[in-house]
Amino acid sequence: MLAYLIRRLMQSVVVLLFMSLLVFAGVYAIGNPIDILVNPQADQAEIERATRALGLDLPLAQQYWIFLRQAVLGDLGRSFAFNVPAIQLILERMPATLELAGAAMAIAIVFGIPLGLWAGLKRESIAGKTIMTGSILGFSLPTFWVGLMLIMVFSVYLGWLPSGGRGPTREVFGIAVSFLSWEGLAHLALPAANLALFKLSLIIRLTRAGTREALVQDYVKFARAKGLSDARVVFVHVLKNILIPIVTVIGLEFGSVIAFAIVTESVFAWPGMGKLLVESINALDRPVIVAYLCVIVMFFVLINLAVDVLYSALDPRVRLGEARAG
Repeated sequence: MLAYLIRRLMQSVVVLLFMSLLVFAGVYAIGNPIDILVNPQADQAEIERATRALGLDLPLAQQYWIFLRQAVLGDLGRSFAFNVPAIQLILERMPATLELAGAAMAIAIVFGIPLGLWAGLKRESIAGKTIMTGSILGFSLPTFWVGLMLIMVFSVYLGWLPSGGRGPTREVFGIAVSFLSWEGLAHLALPAANLALFKLSLIIRLTRAGTREALVQDYVKFARAKGLSDARVVFVHVLKNILIPIVTVIGLEFGSVIAFAIVTESVFAWPGMGKLLVESINALDRPVIVAYLCVIVMFFVLINLAVDVLYSALDPRVRLGEARAG
């Protein structure tokens, strides 16, 4: 296992290096931040002075090398707009995004797996068909439209929940969280539900497909022939064997929830990393854009590594395969 982890960590470093190059080159092609940061009435001398101060007069290869050398030390550059370390801005917004993503995935898991099991076990029932119809809607409806409808119904018409913002926060181990108060939960409810909708539908369909496939396997038939109760067959034999693909999808989708929470954060004015990215793109704040994308890539790499480790915990055949490969 140790050799496997070392090998995966080395692969992760290569992925991060390659992605940082792509990200840096791609962001470099987006406009000229001097056009936004410098007063339009500035003369050529002031423009050249600002360009040199930001290091934008250097060749792209040299800019990337400076970025890479500083990134190894944990410095991802300074924001052009705020003149503070870009990583500082991201870390300030990260707890809000992780809280929103965690709440969304919790909703998707808590409701998705039981509903998927029900739809797989009772696929011809009205409830099973209703669940599958709802999952199709979850896939089809645009996130921004659902967010606006949630605001209109629960905030404007009913007045039950706030339409935006994060609400009051409390510090836990130095990290600001909002879910420890009723007002904070009220602010979290709508954006989390909006972000969870697509993931909920995905987990429902994945669980249903796995359940239907597992029910016709020999080990399930044998368990029923032994006289085991339906509950034991479902929760011990069926659920345990469909957890591996579900864990894989949950891990990968958690990364995508973090990366693509931009729409939800914009609709609900949630002060997370996605909203920061939109503001940075509007200001052509390259260091913040590059730092954000590098952090997201790192999240995906770490999540993939965690999923692989969970594989070996859930399925002994994975460990056996590693041993044979070694």
